[in-house]
Amino acid sequence: MSKQTVSVSPHIRSSRTTQNIMLDVIIAMMPAVIASGFLFGFRAILLVIISSAACAVLEYGWQKMMKQPVTVQDLSAVVTGMLVAMNVPVSMPIWMMIVGDIAAIILVKQLFGGLGCNFVNPALVGRLVMMISFASSMTTFTGSSGIVDATTSATPLANPSALGWDQFLTLFLGKHGGAIGETCALAILIGGIYLIVRKVIKPIIPLCYIGSCLVFTFLFGGANPVMQIFAGGLLCGAFFMATDYVTSPITNSGKVIFGVFIGFLTAVIRVFGTYPEGVTFAILFGNVLVPYINDLTLTKPLGGIFPKKEKKKEAAA
Repeated sequence: MSKQTVSVSPHIRSSRTTQNIMLDVIIAMMPAVIASGFLFGFRAILLVIISSAACAVLEYGWQKMMKQPVTVQDLSAVVTGMLVAMNVPVSMPIWMMIVGDIAAIILVKQLFGGLGCNFVNPALVGRLVMMISFASSMTTFTGSSGIVDATTSATPLANPSALGWDQFLTLFLGKHGGAIGETCALAILIGGIYLIVRKVIKPIIPLCYIGSCLVFTFLFGGANPVMQIFAGGLLCGAFFMATDYVTSPITNSGKVIFGVFIGFLTAVIRVFGTYPEGVTFAILFGNVLVPYINDLTLTKPLGGIFPKKEKKKEAAA
């Protein structure tokens, strides 16, 4: 075939599949899962296993019932299940967590057409549903038999003014109350670096999100902006949720806008809002704006011409 022959798209091909991309994401989350086992005990790992299995079963059952092609083997449901579990306290009743799984897989993913058709991050909607429905259980942070004491405690963001540089190691290693997958900053950073090295994600969104949140928190007068980066779910959201292919911009400039916007919104909620955490709301709101960001930053193909809007003809007299 002549090299001058231009075939139909796609012109760039890759050996990567949805399954091996999702497998990389699962591998990247394993440091946080293992850390949760050390910090909170075996129940934390059990929650991850149950949530992953529940999401896979829910997707398989729905597709069978709707007589759709079964795609559970692409591992996207497993990833969603792991993320839902990583966003709950270790003391979360299992049936409540499964309600979050149902919201993520059925309400957000399958009802909108399956993988690639959801307009917001499924795991974050699952978390939001649990926050609204089971507020007490979602805000009761207790340790199990791990390093964290088996007593009820608040997250560090509950009192950001008390965050000092002397608490850096506590936050970095995750020796504090919080959701099981977002406490150990070290484990999350290891997973995030793995995703970047494997070229599963670009570092643009995480860097813009973390950097802008730090800057805006400082400008708004928030207490110890650097320590706030390591507290709460910001790092987990930056690497594992804000970078979701389906619900993040496709252009590099769009990724910058998206990252800065959700960083700004997170800082606003944390500093001025009554809710100590702002990651969930910021990313979900950013997801809704992604189609508009894509339109704004879309580049013109080489030699291409955008269609001009037709002017309305004046009505004949």
